[in-house]
Amino acid sequence: MSEIWFRTGEATVLAAEGQATDAMPEVLIGSVRGPVGQGFAAMMGQAVGHTRMFVVRDLNQMVRPATMMTTKATIHTAEYVELLGGVVQGAIGDAILDCVIEGTLPKDGLDDLCMIVMVWLDPRCAEDPNLDRADLYRTNYEATKLAIARAMKGEPTIDELIANRKTVKHYALDGVVEY
Repeated sequence: MSEIWFRTGEATVLAAEGQATDAMPEVLIGSVRGPVGQGFAAMMGQAVGHTRMFVVRDLNQMVRPATMMTTKATIHTAEYVELLGGVVQGAIGDAILDCVIEGTLPKDGLDDLCMIVMVWLDPRCAEDPNLDRADLYRTNYEATKLAIARAMKGEPTIDELIANRKTVKHYALDGVVEY
């Protein structure tokens, strides 16, 4: 395996109608001996409101490559922690393992890699009595697989970005900027 030094990827998978379960992971993949490994090790301490944890599929089932996850939103409740460390963590763990099984992540040399995943979990999920946990799993699973695949393929390429410069714009720019 050629050394994977620093790969980034992101993806968005939208929630089912009426849910706040959109998933928007951002992943960083690289060698444990490089900047990703240094960042990974530095995350071993905790930051108030932004819990960091190894990705596990279940008790005693930490994924490979070793992966640290943290939330992009500030944690305020035990319910939020339960969703983050439960359904979301399980979905991310399953996605990572499936990426190895499917060859998106190389099985050879896996212990020389590590990943950091920043997770979007909408705070409204913890307050929603009608939360669809299956949709929360689906969006995080699909988005994590897509973000990892994009990181490993270097997508979008700079040529794709240049080609769609005047046809794709951030949704928040609707009515603000015209191309």
